[in-house]
Amino acid sequence: MSIPLQRKYLLLMCLTGLVISLDQITKLYVHTQFALHESVPVIPGFFHITYVRNFGAAFGILGQSSASFREYFFLMIPPIACITILYILKTVRDNDLKQVLALSFIFAGALGNYIDRLQFRYVIDFLDFHYKGHSWPAFNVSDMAIVGGVISLVFFMFRESDKTEA
Repeated sequence: MSIPLQRKYLLLMCLTGLVISLDQITKLYVHTQFALHESVPVIPGFFHITYVRNFGAAFGILGQSSASFREYFFLMIPPIACITILYILKTVRDNDLKQVLALSFIFAGALGNYIDRLQFRYVIDFLDFHYKGHSWPAFNVSDMAIVGGVISLVFFMFRESDKTEA
């Protein structure tokens, strides 16, 4: 007797596979075709592909802390985050597509960057935006998935709280 796989877990697996594939293919390309810190303008003055090695968290946070702390910290946090997301996903209704998608993107992004940490001890970033003399810290596909998932979750939580107050 087989247990049917719930739709939310199937969606998690598919999105995770898609995000990690796109993330790792783009990182492999940058890692093998660019020199470190090489920057190629795609839209001059606005968007460049720039090869950066991020030893910290998002936006380089903790990047200057000791290597032993960083490595331990960044090798422990993603599995804890993924287990937490799986636990939360267990409580989400199978038909709550918005929440399932948001959690799946966060899960996929965490795993995508974790693969880099396991392989290199740093994360490959390359999407480099500039606007009116300001440079945004470089990021990657996994970072977009994480940030998009978190923003979506926060948005959905505020919408739900507005509905319950009305």
